[in-house]
Amino acid sequence: MARKFLYFVAAMIVLAIAALLAYRLFGTQLMRAVMVPSENFQAQREAPRNIYARKIMWLARPDAPGNPALWTPPGYAPGKLGTGAAIFFIHPTSYINRDHWNAPIDDPETNARAELFLRGQASAFNEAGDIWAPRYRQATFGAFLTSVADSERALALAYGDVSAAFDRFLKEAGPTRPIILAGHSQGALHLTRLLRDRVATDPKLKARIVAAYVVGWPVSRATDLPRMGLPECRAVDQTGCILSWESFAEPADPSLIVDTYDQTTGFNGQPRKGTPIVCTNPLTGTADATAPATANLGTLVPSADLRTATMAVGNVPARCADHGFLLIGEGPNLGPYVLPGNNYHVYDYSLFWANIRADANRRLEAFAQ
Repeated sequence: MARKFLYFVAAMIVLAIAALLAYRLFGTQLMRAVMVPSENFQAQREAPRNIYARKIMWLARPDAPGNPALWTPPGYAPGKLGTGAAIFFIHPTSYINRDHWNAPIDDPETNARAELFLRGQASAFNEAGDIWAPRYRQATFGAFLTSVADSERALALAYGDVSAAFDRFLKEAGPTRPIILAGHSQGALHLTRLLRDRVATDPKLKARIVAAYVVGWPVSRATDLPRMGLPECRAVDQTGCILSWESFAEPADPSLIVDTYDQTTGFNGQPRKGTPIVCTNPLTGTADATAPATANLGTLVPSADLRTATMAVGNVPARCADHGFLLIGEGPNLGPYVLPGNNYHVYDYSLFWANIRADANRRLEAFAQ
């Protein structure tokens, strides 16, 4: 029996090594095969414009009990409710099922995963003001691994929900309060469209924007930025500007992103291919910068069960490199979710959590002055 058990363990180790090798060699192809929905897109009704008046439609809002966006690591505390900015945060993809192109709004596993993202990402802003983060019928993860028309339909449905939530957010925030916009990954994609459709076309709204954190999604300097209503942030105390980055450890292979990016059209109708990507160094708050690890005020290191995290100071450097990607050296061990190509996409906020917090506070102070 003992010998059979040892054979079993040896076989499992061989299979695990083979699976890891296959993932490294064919990661993208494997991900597409198992994540892209096989069904055709099913049209759904647009979100009623007043549905976000219902508190249940928000993962986070100032009056929500157990608000996940109010989480902080030891040594930090959220600001006083009702002060500072109104913050609209669009969470990244938390629906990874391939049964549907869009997440059911009440899927418990999807919403629980989204709350984890709010604790690790939106929490960076909770000293600067009150955070609103909507539930929305997000496109599934597999929608980003294919170029079929159903993917665009799924993203359009998700954006419709975000736009309806933004209407309610503006009503809740009032007509004069400063606004911070932030998102990650799919949330950042929807944020680029909000900037184009809503901020760039509304001078009064534009004048209230402290900053927009468009993180984990490529923004073309040539074809997107001029239509988004705000310039990129080039000074540490600049307001009314955009910050954006995508994190890779070295050696980095961003080919999956570049290949997709090069096939798309920018907001001005011109191809994005070959155009530079906006890169803000979150350690400095400025564009195209390089900073050593000593400039890192704190990286969130999650516990094994993801229920809490500790702060590691001065561990992760950052530099904007060729084509606009943010390189972080060898990369810390933050968990098992590093994507193919040494892509630290999942950790775009965690890597620089304390610097993002300081950046938002600094820009809010400059805006007030």
